[in-house]
Amino acid sequence: MDFPENDWETGTEETPVTPKRRVSEKSTSGSRQARHFFSTLPGGIREVPVISSVQAGLWREAVDSYAPGAGHDYVVVQADLGSHTFALKVKGNSMEPEFKEGDTIIIDPDIKPSPGDFVVARNADQEATFKKYRPRGRNAQGIDVIELVPLNEDYPILRSDVSPLEIIGT
Repeated sequence: MDFPENDWETGTEETPVTPKRRVSEKSTSGSRQARHFFSTLPGGIREVPVISSVQAGLWREAVDSYAPGAGHDYVVVQADLGSHTFALKVKGNSMEPEFKEGDTIIIDPDIKPSPGDFVVARNADQEATFKKYRPRGRNAQGIDVIELVPLNEDYPILRSDVSPLEIIGT
């Protein structure tokens, strides 16, 4: 299988090495056939399926109509990622200036978030959003309280003690 030459291999573009940062727009041709997430390729390069988009703003319906390992497109990354890792396209501007509309983010649902990590979360209506994770302690019932913080101050902070939230991945 041939892959396009990546600018980051030559040092002219940032290496996409962590799910906390956006990746380059290098991708392989889309296919609806399931692929093994991470076949070993030279240099530790792996394909990650782009399965949908996520709102960086208000909530948006989370749509993933693909079988595990499949997506409408794939991004090529060089990183040590879990077997359930997937990619999403950012919609909206609540995470600007760091993440812009159209950026591709890598999400690993097997990584527990740490304070300051960027996460995708969903609400009780199964709508998803992309925000910065901030734990706030426990409530009177001993349940963890978290905030989902936009980088753009024009958007509200979301709190799990106001509306139920579930972290999808980091």
